Formats: sequence, C-alpha cells, structure tokens
Amino acid sequence: MENRISCQSCSMPLDAIALQGTEKNGLKSKDYCKYCFNDGAFKNPEMNLEEMKINVKNKLKKLAINEDSIQKTVNILPTLIRWKSS
Repeated sequence: MENRISCQSCSMPLDAIALQGTEKNGLKSKDYCKYCFNDGAFKNPEMNLEEMKINVKNKLKKLAINEDSIQKTVNILPTLIRWKSS
C-alpha cells in the first residue's frame, strides 16, 4: 500500500507540489497544504479542531464524497500534527 502524504492540518492529499503551502523562506511545506498554510503561518490561526472538522465535512460534501469516507477523514484530524496537542 502506498504511503500518501497529507496536509497535517486538514488531511488533504499533497500529491501535487502545487497543493503544498509555503514556508517563511518560500520553500514548499512538506506538512501543510496551500489552503491551510502560507509564508510559514496558518492562514486561519484561530481555527480550532471542531471548526476544522466542520470545514472538512462541508468541503467533502460539496465534492459529493460518501458519508463513510467523510467520517473517516474527520476521524483522522485529531491525529494530525496541528491538532495533536489540542
């Protein structure tokens, strides 16, 4: 099974370099997507885990992802680097 790299904030797959956020030095982030992280900082630093769960659910529903897959993705969120200490 292939090990996929995912955003450590929202769990979005980072399959394409274009999806990676940027560090303060301009390099691509290996941990976060461009929707969560830019220029070395979170785009929405006040967001908490519960808000991220709602955000992810809403985005996946718009993409017509099935409920089982949505729930699995939401269940992963607390294990991600950004939320582990929350």
